[in-house]
Amino acid sequence: MTMSVSAQESQTIRLSKVCKSYGDYPVLKDIDAEVARGEVVVICGPSGSGKSTLIRTINRLEEINSGSITLEGQNIHAAMRAKELNAMRSRIGFVFQNFNLFPHLSVAENVSMSPIRVKGVTPDVAHEKALKLLDRVGLADKARAYPGQLSGGQQQRVAIARALAMEPPVMLFDEPTSALDPEMVGEVLAVMKSLASEGMTMLCVTHEMGFAREVADRIWFIDAGQIIEMAAPEDFFINPRHPRAQRFLADLRH
Repeated sequence: MTMSVSAQESQTIRLSKVCKSYGDYPVLKDIDAEVARGEVVVICGPSGSGKSTLIRTINRLEEINSGSITLEGQNIHAAMRAKELNAMRSRIGFVFQNFNLFPHLSVAENVSMSPIRVKGVTPDVAHEKALKLLDRVGLADKARAYPGQLSGGQQQRVAIARALAMEPPVMLFDEPTSALDPEMVGEVLAVMKSLASEGMTMLCVTHEMGFAREVADRIWFIDAGQIIEMAAPEDFFINPRHPRAQRFLADLRH
């Protein structure tokens, strides 16, 4: 069946028969999935199931062996020059587990650097925007501080502001709270909830099932490199269909 133009336009990300191996070891097997504009998808599953590898293929931090991934119709894994690859990546915000801030730059400089270098935004304009984004994540008073002076939760919020500075249509989160002390998790999740409420398209690998239940539009449950269940949160948490998902949730409850 031919997809209508409006349906195509509503799709932000499309994964088709995506396979990824490390040597002879398959990590992702025939992944077929799509994400609509404004949708929040939480990817969950046991350790070693391929969650982080999957999300890293979407901005080409990991190459795939076969299949295709498109962002608004653009083939992410097509042959392209370094400049084209950087431009493509700038449209996909990525928030890592471990912040990856530049320690020798101030908070404001961390946020404004990519717009200046990649987009050619003037330093004054980039700095002004950085201050607005820091205010958005509750850190307006930390613009002149350095990453080493911040808590882990504050550093992760700076990392989110840095990703947003490129005005990406999609944000990817790879276990953004796993390196944080428990008391800092909530402040990062609050920023993510705010982005979701504003209509940001988001894919989140996370173990925070409360966040998944409250914020996600859909859950992708992945095991042994395959998405074996896709469901709305109310269906996934109350009545998971796949036995592996049932065991996963039972283990979480215990």
